[in-house]
Amino acid sequence: MTDLTVFKPAARFGQKHLVSLFDYSQNDILCILSLALKLKKQFKRGVRPPLLKGKILAMIFAKSSTRTRVSFEAGICQLGGAAQFLSKNDIQLGRGETISDTAKVLSRMVDGIMIRTFAQSDVEQLAKHGAIPVINGLTDLLHPCQALADLLTYYEYRRGFSGKLAYIGDGNNVANSLLVICAKLGLDITAACPKGFEPSGEALEGARQAARQSGARVVVTADPKEAAENADAIYTDVWASMGEEDGAEQKRKHFNGYQVNKNITKYCKEDYIFMHCLPAHRGEEVSAEIIDGRHSVVFDEAENRLHAQKAVMALLMGGKNK
Repeated sequence: MTDLTVFKPAARFGQKHLVSLFDYSQNDILCILSLALKLKKQFKRGVRPPLLKGKILAMIFAKSSTRTRVSFEAGICQLGGAAQFLSKNDIQLGRGETISDTAKVLSRMVDGIMIRTFAQSDVEQLAKHGAIPVINGLTDLLHPCQALADLLTYYEYRRGFSGKLAYIGDGNNVANSLLVICAKLGLDITAACPKGFEPSGEALEGARQAARQSGARVVVTADPKEAAENADAIYTDVWASMGEEDGAEQKRKHFNGYQVNKNITKYCKEDYIFMHCLPAHRGEEVSAEIIDGRHSVVFDEAENRLHAQKAVMALLMGGKNK
C-alpha cells in the first residue's frame, strides 16, 4: 500500500508540462499527490508556503469554469504568486493569432500557462512552442487535473490505491483521464458506457499499457451492473459535456439505464464512495439521494482540485523555467 505521508520519490519529478498523464510515470503522479496532501494539511493549519513567490500564471479560458478557475487562481495566490485571467475575448488568440505566437509572447512575460479549451492539439502546440510550463486545465479529450484530484480523494477515503473504481456514463474526457491514472497507480477500473460512447481508443490503449506494468485491471463494458459489482468507488459525469448542448436531448436517449442510483449502487461494496467532478444534473446521470447521501464525497473531491492544482504548479513552476 502506498502511504503518501511517507512517500519517497524513486526519481526526481521529471516533467516540464502537464499536457496529459500518458507520459507521466507512477513516480511523477505520486510526487504530485504526496505534495498535494502535504499542502492540504498545511492549508488546514493556516500555513501558506510561498513556493511560487513572484510567479505569474496566465490562465486561458476558451470554456467557462467554476472549479478550474477558482482552484488555480486561489492556489497560486496561496503559494505567493499571482494569476491573470484571459478569456478568448481578452486576447488575440481569439481573433486569429496563432497558438505558436501566443506561446512565444507569453513565455517572455509570465512563468506558466494554464489553458482550458476544446482541442487537445491547442495544449500540445502551446507546450511545443512555449518556453514555460503548460498545464492542461481541460480539453475535449482529457482532464488530467480532475483525475489527480479524484485519486487524491480516493486515497483519503481508502488509504491507498487498491480496490476498484467504477465509472458509469459517457466515455468523455474525465473517463479517459481516469482510465489512465487508475492504471498507472495500480487501481482496477471498469468503465460502463453505452455503445458508441466508449472512452477514446488512445486513452484505453494508454491505460492498458500502464496496467501491464502496474497489475491493474482495466475493463470497458456496456453493463453498469458489471462495473458497479464490488466497487470501492462509483463515479459518473454529465451525459452531455460543455459544447454538446445542441445535441444533449438526442444523446440522453442512449443513456437510459446508466443513471447512478440505488439500483446500481447496491452492487457496490457497502462502504463505497460516490464521486462526481461537478457540475451535476440531479435526476439525470445521478439521483439526488445518491449525490446528496452519506456515501457522496463530491465536495471533498471539489476541494481537492485546489490542493492538486497547487502541487502541479509548485512542481512545474517552482524551478527556473525561463
